[in-house]
Amino acid sequence: MPQLVKGGKWVFGWTVVGSGREILIPPQAYAEYGFQAGEEVLFLAGSRTSGGFGIGRPERLAGSPVRLQSRTLGQGVIEAGGLVKIPAGIDLQPGARLLAARGSGLALGFLQRGRIYSEALQHPEIEVFEVGDLAIGPTHLR
Repeated sequence: MPQLVKGGKWVFGWTVVGSGREILIPPQAYAEYGFQAGEEVLFLAGSRTSGGFGIGRPERLAGSPVRLQSRTLGQGVIEAGGLVKIPAGIDLQPGARLLAARGSGLALGFLQRGRIYSEALQHPEIEVFEVGDLAIGPTHLR
């Protein structure tokens, strides 16, 4: 998991939105955030700067000072292999690339734009995780 700039966010990799609007949670992030297959997760609005969303476990978010009701975009269930379908209320098209980044510790961030996203584009060594990779492992940007 690289840290793009000194003092900056740590990133887990790129994840690509699949044809069924699902994403693959990078394995290291899956383990770090304690996700489990069959578990419900909440999708929370990302920052204005980075866009995207965060995914967190409801019990972990319950103690957060964040007003969940105003930031919740939807919910989903984690499937085997770390696959999760993006709720209909989130405007993302298949093929879109999101940068999976360590968030506050409460939710895993999936960034759509901003300084961190732009910096990550300059790092071809960052792994790419796609739905088809469930059977073959991660790929790299080409």
